[in-house]
Amino acid sequence: MNSHVWKVIYQTIVRMNRAISNTRRKCQYSDTLIVAMYIWSVGHDRPRCWAAIPESYYGPFRPRKLPSRSQFERRLASPRCQSLLEAVHQKLAESDEVPTVQFMDGRALTVGPYSQDRDAGKGFVSNHFAKGYKLHAITKKDGKIAAWRVTPLNVAEKVVADDLIAEARPRGLLLADGGYDAGRLYDLALACGALLITPLPKNVGGGHRKQSEVRLLVGRMWKQGVAPLYKMRTTIERHFSQQSCYGGGLGPLPAWVRGLPRVTQWVGTKLTIYHARLILRKHAA
Repeated sequence: MNSHVWKVIYQTIVRMNRAISNTRRKCQYSDTLIVAMYIWSVGHDRPRCWAAIPESYYGPFRPRKLPSRSQFERRLASPRCQSLLEAVHQKLAESDEVPTVQFMDGRALTVGPYSQDRDAGKGFVSNHFAKGYKLHAITKKDGKIAAWRVTPLNVAEKVVADDLIAEARPRGLLLADGGYDAGRLYDLALACGALLITPLPKNVGGGHRKQSEVRLLVGRMWKQGVAPLYKMRTTIERHFSQQSCYGGGLGPLPAWVRGLPRVTQWVGTKLTIYHARLILRKHAA
């Protein structure tokens, strides 16, 4: 892992650890160390057992003493360590950008077709069926992720979009693909202060069923020439690509990351590293 990226992450871990109250007695190994060990292992695409080996550490992070594998696993699962992991991610994901345009889409995270993972679902991916999970996200123009969820691959994007919009509360325009064309999503986005724009059929507004007024408005916008603006939607595809185009990025799920809770934790930590890289890129600009 890049030493500059690690410095940003570790400083954030220390800062957030001080901000979270601790009513538990003092432990031999701090929560800061436990969380840092896990992020270090994820950044190097290694399993948790690798984090308990002294030879795994070098350069900017060299703990003097490490917990055993069982201690590490037990402490990592504790509520406070889980809260610290989430707090670090939220801190690094903060953005001072005034939202005018945001993007919503999903990214498949497949596993092998013969995987025995009971949480993985089967869904349609790139003209074929696959098995795995999906990362659903709303991103901003600067690449920061405003809200995200991980679900089995067979969960429809429309289902997850309700939670994403309610959490991110986007402003301005929210661009998404045709998989998010649902009247309730148009109304929910507008209630939060955003206008959802997705591709619509040519006969939008026809038929006898009552339709969302916001959806009908977007249909009129398509007829009046909103297509050039909608081309910005592919920005989220570049954001997904940027999450994978460096060592330790969010690539295919390794064999030891199975089950929805573990996959969610793995993906969230990869996004933490991604946000740290965005911060460094902004400072270098």
